[in-house]
Amino acid sequence: MAGVLERAMERARARAARVVFPEAEEPRVAAAIARMQAEGICRPVPLVAEPAEAHVTALAERRGVKPQIARRMLARPLYRAAAMVAAGEAEAMVAGADAPTRRVIEAASMVIGLAPGVSTVSSFFLMLFPGGREMIFADCAVNVAPTAGELADIARATAASARALLGEARVALLSYSTGSSGAGASVEIVRAAAEATGFPGPLQADAALNASIAAKKGAPGGGEANVLIFPSLDAGNIAYKLAQELAGAQAVGPFLQGFARPVCDLSRGARVEDIIAATAVTVAMDAPG
Repeated sequence: MAGVLERAMERARARAARVVFPEAEEPRVAAAIARMQAEGICRPVPLVAEPAEAHVTALAERRGVKPQIARRMLARPLYRAAAMVAAGEAEAMVAGADAPTRRVIEAASMVIGLAPGVSTVSSFFLMLFPGGREMIFADCAVNVAPTAGELADIARATAASARALLGEARVALLSYSTGSSGAGASVEIVRAAAEATGFPGPLQADAALNASIAAKKGAPGGGEANVLIFPSLDAGNIAYKLAQELAGAQAVGPFLQGFARPVCDLSRGARVEDIIAATAVTVAMDAPG
């Protein structure tokens, strides 16, 4: 059976989506674009040199800014790329090889906006373990100390991403406590998020992943999770790096979620192969079926 990256590549090729790369002149991005174009993974769309009047009008109306301010904002490549996606001139934006995450999020938030019902932008890593295990970790790159409402948003968005990529979402909201065995401010945040979403939690990591331990700890819904929602950026970032270093996992991402249209934030250390994989996954998540 094909793995998630192979499936993503197949779906990306079938869709042939238009993707705009605002950092197309960066050598790694340029090399990735050339390979993706040759292999039919996407249709790279050149970044417009000057914003069209429709881009200015859309931004001015959506954000309530004056046209001259909108033009100044659209002088930045990230904003122009986001405007092209918002205007339907591209299906997705892939950026971040040079720009920090906060700049990518800022441009996408201002120009593309959030999906209906979403108030929190978040991220996830696709974690590929030796032996074929595929998981999703969130949020490992954006939200430092999410509130219960933000954690619920992260869990819902990540579940949707997991269903699109892995076919099913077995979500666990993690904590240092399972059920009612412990107390503390962070445990209560996780408990409130679990109650709001209906996903299992709070769960310790072993109860989330091992059904027999979940049964011993009296954790309904525990065991065999393929989506781990961490209570803080500290926990999520540490966990994915430990999985890389100790278990030999491949971490693909981070991927942004919550926007009205697909936006990918590349790691600034991304290799050509990473950029290709990230683009394919971004397109595949938005593809029907």
